[in-house]
Amino acid sequence: MCMIFDSHAHYNDERYESCQKESIQYAVDSGVVGIINCGTDIFSSQQSIDLSEKYPFFYAAVGYHPESINDSTVFDEAALEKLIANKKVIAVGEIGLDYYYETTYKSKQLEFFEKQILLAKKHSLPVIIHDRDAHMDTLDLIKKHKPNGVLHCFSGSIEMAKEVINIGMYIGIGGVITFKNSKKLVDVVKHIPLERILLETDAPYMSPEPYRGKINNSAYIKYVAEKIAEIKNIPIYEVYNTTVNNVKTLFNVE
Repeated sequence: MCMIFDSHAHYNDERYESCQKESIQYAVDSGVVGIINCGTDIFSSQQSIDLSEKYPFFYAAVGYHPESINDSTVFDEAALEKLIANKKVIAVGEIGLDYYYETTYKSKQLEFFEKQILLAKKHSLPVIIHDRDAHMDTLDLIKKHKPNGVLHCFSGSIEMAKEVINIGMYIGIGGVITFKNSKKLVDVVKHIPLERILLETDAPYMSPEPYRGKINNSAYIKYVAEKIAEIKNIPIYEVYNTTVNNVKTLFNVE
């Protein structure tokens, strides 16, 4: 059985309310050796830490997701600093920009994103970046500050991927790569080195085929790995081994 390391999940999500323990056990039984659970605000970041303390193979990322930001959201740096002090916190995330629904809080998203990049650099931590319909602004801030980290659920162009990689960052690939309409992402995977790819689920969201539309699980990364192996015409064990090493290198975990 090949090792699977899920570099991005949300097992504290309400969709796991009645099946969290069973879902995590299924992942373990399927060869999952590590999971990074990402926060979206202060409360969920603490939940991520709680999971990491309950399960040795869980790690936590903490931060403000762009969709959690509104008029009443206050950037609580002291609270983030306190969370970062926990030894199981290995990244600042999920942070970034999301202009998909509306851009009412665009300036505030940009403010929070930049502050969190700087906070990550202060503590020598990588960032886990969310970028939806905000490629230009995301790339501008990445180029400005050159953080270590990963662009989660990558949806940009080949040219953007290459710019991100040139900075030293990684590209997160999940279930979307298995969708029939994913030609753009297939081309990206084809043209970037495996040494810069992280496997992820975004569980419980973004389930790959044949589970599209159902609750995702870290075990389903095998379908992502199979697709990448097909695209690059390499053995699947090479995809597993390289991407696990990539996670360990970026996030400094054993």
